[in-house]
This record gives sequence, C-alpha cells and structure tokens, in this order.
Amino acid sequence: MNSNTWLVVGLGNPGPGYSRNRHNIGQMVLDELASRVGGSFKSHKAHAQVLEGRLRLGGPKVVLAKPLTFMNLSGGPVSALSKFFDITPDHVVAVHDEIDIPFNTLKLKIGGGEGGHNGLRDMSKALGTKDYYRIRVGVGRPPGTMDTADYVLRDFGTAEKKELPFLLDYAADAVELLVDEGLLAAQQQFHAKIS
Repeated sequence: MNSNTWLVVGLGNPGPGYSRNRHNIGQMVLDELASRVGGSFKSHKAHAQVLEGRLRLGGPKVVLAKPLTFMNLSGGPVSALSKFFDITPDHVVAVHDEIDIPFNTLKLKIGGGEGGHNGLRDMSKALGTKDYYRIRVGVGRPPGTMDTADYVLRDFGTAEKKELPFLLDYAADAVELLVDEGLLAAQQQFHAKIS
C-alpha cells in the first residue's frame, strides 16, 4: 500500500448552482488547497476532479479530489480513487460541512458515526469502514424550524461570507497539519473557534 500518499476529499454537490452552498464547504476547502499546491483539477475516470501534489516542499504526496457525483453518492468515486492510487482508509481525509458545530469552528476526528451526513454514510459503505479522517467544518444549525436540507443547500449569509475566506484558510491549514504531524497535533491546534 502507498502509505506515504494521502487522499483528501472535499464533499459537495456538482455544478455551479451548488458551488457556494454550505453543503459544499468541503469542496471550497479543496479549492484553497489546490491554490497552495499550485495546480488545477483534472477529470479522472473515477468520476472526480483530481489534483496530485504536495502541500509543502518535502511534505507527503496528496491526492486532492472533488467527486463529480451528488453528495449522497460520494462513496463510489472515493473508493475508486483509493483503489486507483493504492491508498488505505487510514490515509483518507473527508472535508465536509457539519451542522452540529457552530460556523467558524473546526473539529477533527477519525472514525465514529456519520451524524446523519449522507455523504459520509456513502463513503463509509463504499470504503467498508468508518475509520478514515474527517475534518468537520462548522456551518451551524438551521434557524428556527427551517429544514436541515434547505439550510445546507443555501449559500452562506452576508455576515458569514465576510468570514468565509478565513474559515477556508483555517480548514486548509488543518488538512496540512493532519497529514504532516497527525491527528493529535491538528486537534490541539484547531479545536477552537476562529477569533
């Protein structure tokens, strides 16, 4: 197995109509990482956009991937990419939206439940395990009685949009530290709200 390569997946829905939705924050983080790698995504036969590179000079190789399927069908492309690049689940990182965490906050973990997140549920099923890393990017809970699906499929509010570039940068930093130094180091640095 290719134990020095990481597969970092940004979850979201395809197409410009979804690109700035809360549900697509994982793919927004991947765009920030791509700007750091200095390349552009290319179509891959696994039904994903892929960019290979290193997040820093001398750092581990990363495969950045944005599935071209809808969120709840993310598992197929992720599984196909992990097989194609020979990457085990313990070197897979899912970057995704999390309604149970306030906006402007990150939490990192390995394994555990999916919390009703259909993209994660499909990934776990396709990979045959829940033991992959998750960078949970807080988007907050829907206001009042708004339906959760309606909330995550909307763009960020005006005030949130002003803070969004900082959150994306923060989440990209968390990915870098996770693949460079491991989960504990990344948790210690990033389990706090951006001030």
